[in-house]
Amino acid sequence: MRVYEIRKASAHKSALIIRLSAGKAGSTSGGAECNLRGMDSTKAFAPRGSMKEIEEELDFAPKFDKDGLIPAVAVDATSGEPLMLAYMNEESLKMTLDLGEAVYWSRSRKEIWHKGATSGHIQRIVEIRTDCDQDALILRVEQVGAGACHSGRESCFYRKIVPSTAAGNVKLDWIGPEKSFDPEAVYGKH
Repeated sequence: MRVYEIRKASAHKSALIIRLSAGKAGSTSGGAECNLRGMDSTKAFAPRGSMKEIEEELDFAPKFDKDGLIPAVAVDATSGEPLMLAYMNEESLKMTLDLGEAVYWSRSRKEIWHKGATSGHIQRIVEIRTDCDQDALILRVEQVGAGACHSGRESCFYRKIVPSTAAGNVKLDWIGPEKSFDPEAVYGKH
């Protein structure tokens, strides 16, 4: 079964941490398997309270924007490197908690997007953090497969902004490695 530990990040910070860990259940093959449906997502989120309650209590009450979305930054759980920025709606956040894998809301396709369902490049959730007013998330993930970015790279953050000279435009410079997979082979032509 999945164990959900909700705690404050530290005595000095108001962020909440939701830590997922896999408990073991017996299986007919003699191994251990994870019960991915360990949480009753119909009761997952607390109602929004006062700012003091939001900042200091341990009830998870995410604040979705006017479009019903909350930004979620996926970072590699081992290296801390950013992988991608996406958005979640209430349903995809509950699905993420239920599955233990990242599920987002695709703003362009207007549909639920289980990361890796097409490519096999899933993101296993290690920990989810929220900020002080619970309107942004950080997903610490184990990135499975060749990369997180649809462009064929390990990370969507593969360039940095280079300050402009007095006469020039702001430029970008490469910081990430070459492509780690061929996106056309994985996704087909866009």
